[in-house]
Amino acid sequence: MRIEGAVFRMGSEEFYPDEQPVHERRVEPFSIDRQPVTNEQYAAFVDDTGYVTVAQRDLDPADFPGADPAALVPGSMVFTPTSGPVDLGEWRQWWRWEPGAHWRRPFGPGSSIELRMTHPVVHIAFEDAVAYAEWAGLRLPTEPEHEYAARGGRAGSRFAWGEVPYPEGGPRANTWLGRFPYDNQGVGDTSPVGSYPPNGYGLLDMIGNVWEWTSNLYEPRHRRPTDRPVDRGDRPNLCVPTDDPGTEPAAPRVLKGGSHLCSPDYCLRFRPAARSPQSEDTSASHIGFRCARDG
Repeated sequence: MRIEGAVFRMGSEEFYPDEQPVHERRVEPFSIDRQPVTNEQYAAFVDDTGYVTVAQRDLDPADFPGADPAALVPGSMVFTPTSGPVDLGEWRQWWRWEPGAHWRRPFGPGSSIELRMTHPVVHIAFEDAVAYAEWAGLRLPTEPEHEYAARGGRAGSRFAWGEVPYPEGGPRANTWLGRFPYDNQGVGDTSPVGSYPPNGYGLLDMIGNVWEWTSNLYEPRHRRPTDRPVDRGDRPNLCVPTDDPGTEPAAPRVLKGGSHLCSPDYCLRFRPAARSPQSEDTSASHIGFRCARDG
């Protein structure tokens, strides 16, 4: 879908510190995929190129000093709901490292995408998304492009559809409904693309379903064109897993759009202005992407 260039007010002052400050940002005309890349589309890429994703590759013991070599097997992060209320500051209670989990086996060995071909592809690291985009003759969207497109022409509203998270008529995106991380009254998983109404630009799943990679490196506050670089130490409360929540991940990129795991009582990030950092080499069961191009 082609989006006309414009100057818009990017960010939010209402929610998380890394969405500040609200500032004017220009985007040049660009095109962006109507939907996130699906399993079917990613399979076509892999079949054509033989590409092996980061989650499928052997781990180098040199990168994990002191670790048991027998434990260094390919895999990815998989969400697992808890049996009841837990400390929301301890993300390891609902995220687990699953050996053998990758885009074709989203829940680990024995799982399959056979009945999920129209779902967004997941367990995608940054490198995996870039490789697909280059194969397709495209690129990843920038953070400003993603935010502007996700707004769908609604300047300044909190959510892509208005001011409240759950408008009359039902949810407008695949997000967590209920108490996180144990009581999900919503889908509880990814959903086929297009299961929810398009935004004002006709784009699908710009909000919810899966977090989407952008090309921008993460900084903990927005930087105007005239601003100096900022200290990356002021990190937000993450709703995506990292190796250590107290350390800065290597080369974090900005994820946008939120996912089916975003919940108002933990991660109110299913909004256009919301953002989260993710290490380039990390994949998870709620991270995917879509592509864009200039003009």
